[in-house]
Amino acid sequence: MLLVFASAACAGNPKIRSLCEISYPSDADIEWRCLKLKWTDTPSGLFGGSWRDVLRFNRMDRRHFLGGVSIKVPMRLEQIKNFNPLPLSYPEAAREPKFILVDQTEAFLGAYQYGRLAFSFPVALGTEKKMVPNGTFRIDAADLRHKSNLFIVEDIGRPYPMHYALRFFVDKSVDNWPSHWIHGRDLPGYPVSHGCIGLYDEEMQHEYYSAHDRKVYKEYYLPLTKPFLQDARTLYQWVVTPRTDPGKFHKISNGPVVLITGRPAFR
Repeated sequence: MLLVFASAACAGNPKIRSLCEISYPSDADIEWRCLKLKWTDTPSGLFGGSWRDVLRFNRMDRRHFLGGVSIKVPMRLEQIKNFNPLPLSYPEAAREPKFILVDQTEAFLGAYQYGRLAFSFPVALGTEKKMVPNGTFRIDAADLRHKSNLFIVEDIGRPYPMHYALRFFVDKSVDNWPSHWIHGRDLPGYPVSHGCIGLYDEEMQHEYYSAHDRKVYKEYYLPLTKPFLQDARTLYQWVVTPRTDPGKFHKISNGPVVLITGRPAFR
């Protein structure tokens, strides 16, 4: 487990301490209890081989698995094996070789091939003041190691990382034409971004935060262990063929359609 470093530039509201207070439609199908974590708790220590499923169910990563935080724990862990609240088929996309559905109400992203679900991931979404726009878009650019030109990681001073970035919208209705991306970041379990869609990227978290967290948390710090959760990388390589990826910003022709629906669960 790697402990969280709450940066105002990237981690959103650090006052949210209970993920039990955030509701998703799929919660109604699973009986769960609320568990307040201890500083000595780890995902694998509490849930064994089901730790990834519990994190997916809470839409959180290992960096936010902190003492004092309350999470939802299913009464029967087998109910959330390979947890996925999205439909297994999406007939409206039956003619699309690749199609991305983002359900903000469920805080989940699904990748579909000719209308059949290939894989799905939990996501971090925008805050009430900087929401992810709903609508139909298309991936038009990609950048393997993209970095924000607006935000930095506090106490580290590095530009905020947006690795495995896929651009789906440039808002030309406002000044500076802000871009919206799907990219790797940390997932605290609640809306937190500045209008982008975030996916697991523990490789980036280890690179950017491990030295700082080791210094700050000292005796509480435990290193992030492999296998890293790499949802952002998986989606990126599904969209961009690795052998043809230039490794820098580039335009994409006829990228996957991105349909974004619903509204995030704000407290």
